[in-house]
Amino acid sequence: MKDNANLVIRGQRVLLVPYRRDHVPRYHEWMQDGQLQELTASEPLSLEEEYGMQRSWREDLEKCTFILLDPDFPDTPGTGTHGGAMAGDVNIFLNDHEEPHTAEIEIMVAEPRSRRKGVAEEALTLFMAYASSRLGVTKFRAKIGEANTPSIQLMSKLGFAHVSRSEIFKEVTLELPMEGAAAERLATVAAGLQCSEYDTAEGGGGEAAAAGSSGQTGQRQEERREDEQQIR
Repeated sequence: MKDNANLVIRGQRVLLVPYRRDHVPRYHEWMQDGQLQELTASEPLSLEEEYGMQRSWREDLEKCTFILLDPDFPDTPGTGTHGGAMAGDVNIFLNDHEEPHTAEIEIMVAEPRSRRKGVAEEALTLFMAYASSRLGVTKFRAKIGEANTPSIQLMSKLGFAHVSRSEIFKEVTLELPMEGAAAERLATVAAGLQCSEYDTAEGGGGEAAAAGSSGQTGQRQEERREDEQQIR
C-alpha cells in the first residue's frame, strides 16, 4: 500500500517503518525458521520470490504492512540508519469484500531478543490507531491458532473478543470494533502519533523500489480461507 510507503511511526519501544527492498534478506532469513512458519501458517519462499512479493505489495490497496524496528539494538546491517534493528512485522488485510472497512490484523516478532518487553502490544496499538484514523478501518479481526495462547492473550488484553472457532484449521477469530472505549482510546493514540518520513528519518537514505510486505503469511492465510469456504 502506497499510503505508508515513506511513513515512520515512532513509539517508546518500537518504530514502524515501510517494508523496503533492503529488509528482504533479513525477512527471508526469518521465514526459513520452522517455528515461525508454523506460527504464521507460512511456507518458505526463495529469496527471489521474496523480492517479488515485496515489490508487488507496494501496489496492493488491500494490504498494508510495517517492519518493526527495536531501538534497543543497532540498525540491521544493510538497511541504513533508522533507529533500530529489524524485529518483525505487522500487517493488515482489507480482504473482506462484504465488510470493506474490516481489517484482518497480524503481527510477528521474529527476533527472540525483542519479545516479552511490550514491542508487540505497542506496535499493534500504533498500527490500529493509524489504520482507524488514516485508512478508515472500523473493525479489526485476528485469526490465531488455538494453541498460540500468548497471541490470544495479547489480543484479549487489547480488547479483542472471541467470536468464532474453526474446527478445520484449529484457530480462533477475535474482533475489535471501533466503538465505545476502544475507539476513544485509539483516537487518543492517533492524535498523538509521532510520524516522520523514512527517507529522511535519522539521516537514512531511501530507495525507489518498494514498500509493502512479502505477504507470505497473509497469502498463505488467504489460500486457507478460500479452502475453508470451499469445504463449507
